[in-house]
Amino acid sequence: MSKFQILSVMSRRGLLGGLLATGVLGAAPALQAQTWPSKPVRFIVPNPAGGTADILPRMLAEALTQKLGQPVVVENRPGAAGNIGAEAVYKAEPDGSVFLAAPPPALTVNPSLYPKLNHDPTRFEPVTVMATVPNALLVHPSLPVQTLKEFLEYAKANPGKLSYASQGSGSTAHLTAELFKLKTGIDIVHVPYKGEAQAVGDLVPGRVQLMWATPAVLPQLSKAGMKPLAVLLPNRSALMPDVPTMAEVGQNLVSITPWGGFVGPAKMNKDITDRLSREFATVLRKPEIKDQLDK
Repeated sequence: MSKFQILSVMSRRGLLGGLLATGVLGAAPALQAQTWPSKPVRFIVPNPAGGTADILPRMLAEALTQKLGQPVVVENRPGAAGNIGAEAVYKAEPDGSVFLAAPPPALTVNPSLYPKLNHDPTRFEPVTVMATVPNALLVHPSLPVQTLKEFLEYAKANPGKLSYASQGSGSTAHLTAELFKLKTGIDIVHVPYKGEAQAVGDLVPGRVQLMWATPAVLPQLSKAGMKPLAVLLPNRSALMPDVPTMAEVGQNLVSITPWGGFVGPAKMNKDITDRLSREFATVLRKPEIKDQLDK
């Protein structure tokens, strides 16, 4: 098992099979699934390039190109907390040529943040959960703290003077930080960015002082001297074995684990989504893919 707790969640629903096995209507979906894919496949990522939400589907697209026999390309359509990319997939033809590779906001969070959406997240056809990702709190080296306890004391002594970066309003990092504020009573200021790479770009020079970061940017942040204070997992992460959990340092926060979901447009043939789910599972079990994920 990869250190990324890989999951494969297949969409299993009842098929018409027995009722239409001998009819023309029953033959068409089966034929479509057998010949899929007959053209290149696009993975729409509703985030900018450079972060975990972008790196993971790119890694898998390369491996799936070999499995499917057609080019699998990744297209970034960032904006509106993932809504732009999600809407593009929602309105696409359900022919198996377009899928959405997304972190939680576009699929689960945004209905609670936006009064009106141009897509209905409940109508996407589920394919798989690509991975779950550990999340860690990192602070800038300029802060005179070495532990989470010291950070909380410093933040409470300086209300409103510290700012934290996120990948955007409604992102997992944003919601994590707001829950953290509620649980601890600290006052820190949210600075949203258009993706993880931009957030890191301001954290490293100290324009913001802290961030809940994913493994995609941890090497860059560690090299720049950022200090990891805790991971938001029930147990320590194999990627950061020396970093304590929130529970270990006395903060009884709920476990928060970002994930990457993969869905298709509504009414997509279930044989296609089931086959793609199986292909994902095969790819994710490959040793070379596990190694890439861990790195």
